[in-house]
Amino acid sequence: MDAVIYNARLVDADIDSEGAVFCRDGIICSVHMGSFRRRSDAEKLATVVGIPRGNFIDAEGLALMPSFVDMHAHFRYPGQTQKEDIDSALAAAENGGFGTLVLMPNTNPVVSSSSLAKSIMKECSEKSRATVFQTVSITKDFGGTDTSAIDDLSRDEFPVISEDGHDVASAAVMLEAMEKAGKKGIVVACHCEDVELAKAARPFRQAALRLMADNGIPAGIFDEIPGSVPESVVSEIDGNLSRANSLLALAEDAATERNLEIGALAHCHVHICHCSTKTSMDAVRNAKARGIDCSVEVTPHHLSLVGTEEPNIRALVNPPLRSVEDRRALIEALRDGTADCIGTDHAPHTMEDKAAGSPGFTGLETAFAACHTVLCAEEGFSLSRLSELMSANPAAILGLKSGRLRPGFAASFSLVDTREEWIVRAAEFKSKGKSTPLEGKKLVGRVKRMIYC
Repeated sequence: MDAVIYNARLVDADIDSEGAVFCRDGIICSVHMGSFRRRSDAEKLATVVGIPRGNFIDAEGLALMPSFVDMHAHFRYPGQTQKEDIDSALAAAENGGFGTLVLMPNTNPVVSSSSLAKSIMKECSEKSRATVFQTVSITKDFGGTDTSAIDDLSRDEFPVISEDGHDVASAAVMLEAMEKAGKKGIVVACHCEDVELAKAARPFRQAALRLMADNGIPAGIFDEIPGSVPESVVSEIDGNLSRANSLLALAEDAATERNLEIGALAHCHVHICHCSTKTSMDAVRNAKARGIDCSVEVTPHHLSLVGTEEPNIRALVNPPLRSVEDRRALIEALRDGTADCIGTDHAPHTMEDKAAGSPGFTGLETAFAACHTVLCAEEGFSLSRLSELMSANPAAILGLKSGRLRPGFAASFSLVDTREEWIVRAAEFKSKGKSTPLEGKKLVGRVKRMIYC
């Protein structure tokens, strides 16, 4: 289909200008800077370009950006459809402006074969025009030993593999996997978390959850604790969570260093998932300075929130929400180029699962607004820089010809109102997951629609 999008503010990693975009059969044909506010202006240009009978779309002066690329999402399919299913996940992705998504394999069963991964991608393609890559687990069924599934994978179909949800415990097995992936050009996305330290943190979280349940404090809703709860109980809850978070910070930092070093030896591109501490980000910065092939993502929730005090200390996620210093380090890493992209880590759960301690938040539908609020409205980032972090950079990591407003690139767009202020109401999400620590918060900037040409 031929299409002309006019009366737009064109924004990508390189452009921020009024203009129009011409598309044919899903590909951008040409990009034109200038004032094309009226349909008649666009029709005149279309005649010159050679698309006189296209579908003319008025962007109404809003920002037209390449659709967003998420390196890290959980669709919970197969086997966890009470949390999310393909239909609800794809609807949430469209509502959030995401046209490309990389899905994690921690489902039921674990996605440990190319055949299962292909079937999931086929189902997604039949329901949406979004590009979906289903990762295959690094080891079979997360068993930590068998890396044979990597032998069947190709970079074109499977640009990323991951053991997300936890790390590969054995450094030797991880080296074997990274050597295989490196030879194929496949990115290894690492959930950096030392397994034994994570195990040591678990009893402290469980103790906090028991106290919360005994005192009527919900684990999936992050309101202030009622005054009827004794201060000593609140202090004990927070103390247990603080201890768990300290152990999980050490777990992240130790595993980040390990995985970067293994990647260097294996000549494999290592992608650090949901980096949350200053120490881990410094490790990535040092690795890049040494020429190690690596990239790193930051989540909207780690950018937006501090987790050392009430009520967000009770907002359970892996890795946990961190300190003021850690949050500042993540923002500065995005500013100076150390951090490569935003990854939502969209992790929907039922409220019952959250009450039982399941970590993670619903994130696809708030990601752009949360990042725009923090980075652009508060920290002075340009909208072009945000586009680079949410589209151009992750597309480049995946080896895709998308994420920029350029001829020959994918004609998949997010139309964004950068001025709209809105209040997060999880009940209005397309996702089945309704737990978010951003509930009730005012954000600036909103995705109005997606456009596929």
